[in-house]
Amino acid sequence: MGVSPVDQAVITRALVAAADEMGVKLIRSAHSPVVREAQDCSAAILDRDGRVVAQAELIPIQLGSITHTFKACLKHHPLDTLKDGDFLINNDPYSGGQHLPDIFLFTPIFYEKALIGITATVVHHIDLGGGAPGLNPNAADVHEEGITIPPSRYSIEDDWKGGPFERLIRANVRMPDATIGDLNAQFAANAVGGERLKDLHRKFGEKTMVSAMQEMLNYSERRIRTAISNAPDGTFNGKAWLDDDGNGGEPVLIKAEVVINDDQIIVDFKGSSEQVRTNLNSPFASSVSSAIACIKAVLTDPDIPFNEGAERAISVNIPYGSILNPKPPAPVRARLIPSYRVVNAVMGALSQAVPERVIAPGFDTTSVSCLSHRKETGYNIYLEIFGGGFGAGPNNDGCDAVDSMLSNCSNIPIESMESDYPFFRVEDYSLRSTSGGDGKNRGGMGFQRIYKILKEDVTFATYGDRFKIAPEGIEGGFPGAKAETFVERGGQKIQLESKQHFSLLEGDRLVVRTGGGGGYGDPKNRSRDQKKQDLLNNFTGNIS
Repeated sequence: MGVSPVDQAVITRALVAAADEMGVKLIRSAHSPVVREAQDCSAAILDRDGRVVAQAELIPIQLGSITHTFKACLKHHPLDTLKDGDFLINNDPYSGGQHLPDIFLFTPIFYEKALIGITATVVHHIDLGGGAPGLNPNAADVHEEGITIPPSRYSIEDDWKGGPFERLIRANVRMPDATIGDLNAQFAANAVGGERLKDLHRKFGEKTMVSAMQEMLNYSERRIRTAISNAPDGTFNGKAWLDDDGNGGEPVLIKAEVVINDDQIIVDFKGSSEQVRTNLNSPFASSVSSAIACIKAVLTDPDIPFNEGAERAISVNIPYGSILNPKPPAPVRARLIPSYRVVNAVMGALSQAVPERVIAPGFDTTSVSCLSHRKETGYNIYLEIFGGGFGAGPNNDGCDAVDSMLSNCSNIPIESMESDYPFFRVEDYSLRSTSGGDGKNRGGMGFQRIYKILKEDVTFATYGDRFKIAPEGIEGGFPGAKAETFVERGGQKIQLESKQHFSLLEGDRLVVRTGGGGGYGDPKNRSRDQKKQDLLNNFTGNIS
């Protein structure tokens, strides 16, 4: 059935708006600051065949894998077995999920007894049990990272709302009110999306909606293929390295071969390092999502909807048992660190094909800081995800002190932290004015955060990268500064590793410094006005 251009435009924008509304509902209803303030969550609408047609503009790494996560659920619970009131849930890294804190929740939507679509949300939950509060950087396997929820189907009325599944979750986490509250926010957001989907079916009818959703996928596919066909054919190679394997070993290699052939791309990661014993492994869905996100960012325009149609022209091959497609039960909590090196390697390959469309490597690291304190009434866990400086581009400086492209989280306001976490105080939150790489266009600056510890028995857990290997500049630009973390205790400075668990004392000052982005082009070619502005802003640039 054909859909008029006007109806197609209205339906397309309405579905995107519905997904955005789901995201807003999710954030405003959430309990934990990592969701309520940092916005570490995502929302999407799938058609009746389980294909993502519209997504909120939140976390790219989560959105790009929703299809994989839902298909894993369908292997056990086919679409024709679903009933009104059911929900599907999955956080299993080895069944389409990413890492355990990201719980994917799917609600089938029915109208006049027919399945018309699925609404989906994903939230990074602050604690799901495991060997340490909030984050266990020393986990030897995925079981030490928290509770795994395999692809499962439950009833909202029978199994949630005080039912057995809710009680199971509540019994296995350290902050049950926060975890259950954030899951309830996911149910609420899914319900909002479901109502919008029903409204559209009432207005346009089932046949028009089915055709319109199909055209949304086809439109994205056409736009992606056109963009790919504008790039030169050929085989291009890129490499990137993690600092180490998490145990202080040698750098870990991520290697990408990108083959462009007419209107399609094949990305192959053969030659990448084997999986490691620490939590630096990236599940298959995360690695695929990262590669596709990079290709879309480099080759296409921002107005192209990122739905399942966008993936039809891109194939990704990853060796099983590698750090980008590990065998269970390897730990995967820090999966975004190798995922960012996927972006760096793929972008390095594409720089040979379309050098005018790439940027220099940035800090490109998810640095997670987790502070936990146990009191008589239970645990209080603070967790925040830090970015740093973006790499500079051919026509612009890199952004300062922002989360990296796959994560896209906001910071948690200091006022919110003071309200929720009385066991520490933030004494400094400032830009590192010398951290961006010099260049014709300078790399973005990282930042510094200083925490004053106000109670005894506070534990710090972290994982990050770029402590040893700085993001390189390109076309003559200089590298960005490396990251560092240390504790000031009396007159002593205790240097911490990028992946570590450390006990803090009352009076300690914890200093977290994130890295800057690489510069683009020879610094000699920086304009006089830009140099003057740099002086006014006290920016001296990293030239090491």
